[in-house]
Amino acid sequence: MAEERRFRSVCGAPIALRRRQHSSSCRELAVRGPRLQLRSLSAATSAVWLAAYGLFALCENSLVLSAAIFITLIGLIIYLHFVKIDQESLLVIGSLGIQVTSSYASGKESTTFIEMGQVKDVVINEAIHMQKVIYYLCILLQDPEDPQGVSEVVPLFQSSKPRLDCLIEVYKSCHEILEQRKTAPQSS
Repeated sequence: MAEERRFRSVCGAPIALRRRQHSSSCRELAVRGPRLQLRSLSAATSAVWLAAYGLFALCENSLVLSAAIFITLIGLIIYLHFVKIDQESLLVIGSLGIQVTSSYASGKESTTFIEMGQVKDVVINEAIHMQKVIYYLCILLQDPEDPQGVSEVVPLFQSSKPRLDCLIEVYKSCHEILEQRKTAPQSS
């Protein structure tokens, strides 16, 4: 069963939260950001190529045009493969762990897995950014030497930057599974 809700990012861009429940202890939460706009891509490419043509007209060196085309294409490939993230997902499996996946516009995926034994909690934190208070979701990793301490904070959804209302939905879903895990050993 999958459901999708529309939200906005911190910047005001439309994003979608897709929630899919695979079982009672396994849930996938995916935030899809806005797709790459052909209009903005065309505008940026045209601006670079017009500037290069202006330089070509002044110095009459065809190397300027070739360099502009080459730099634009290489820049686009780098942007699509390393920068533009289309979707960020969180797969929470109560008995196993949490998998964080980022899907880039080029199709490349980056995945990180955190064992459930390392997870201390999932929290909504706040930060001050450019004279604004923004909220972000993060996983607190348990310090192996001090069970009450936190060794690392892993921020989630860094690219899509959902607003608080979307983060609360994800937080509640994560905590439903984390609470099941905490109560399961006690009931057996």
